[in-house]
Amino acid sequence: MVARNDPFRVFRFLVEIDSVQRGGFARVKGMSRETKVEARREGGVNDYEHKLATMTSYGNVVLERGLADDYLLRWHQDVIDGKVERRTVTIVVYDETGTRETWRWLVERAYPVKWTGTDLDAASGAVLVESVELTHHGFRRA
Repeated sequence: MVARNDPFRVFRFLVEIDSVQRGGFARVKGMSRETKVEARREGGVNDYEHKLATMTSYGNVVLERGLADDYLLRWHQDVIDGKVERRTVTIVVYDETGTRETWRWLVERAYPVKWTGTDLDAASGAVLVESVELTHHGFRRA
């Protein structure tokens, strides 16, 4: 019998910044990368174009969590003040039991470019959420 290879679930993960867990995050968005392609024609070849890989670009990563402390806000304020400190953000995915690590990405040389808080509404019982958008030099599986 062949062992099943089920996809990993998305609800058990951990986010570390410079190897330190900075509270629980509810969501990580924007893990994307795209390699640009340049088409080149070859003289006498009329049935296809050569497709050459050029540059790879990475989308900004967005971290969302309930507002618990001011760590992310302070990090972004440092950027605003001209003190850009790039950090490694690690995203670790665990199995359904939460005991075994199944996947790990390293988001390299990241720093915040946007911080957003939720609207304040006295009639709502919602949790105050902060969102920070990070630009970076790419991510890779660790």
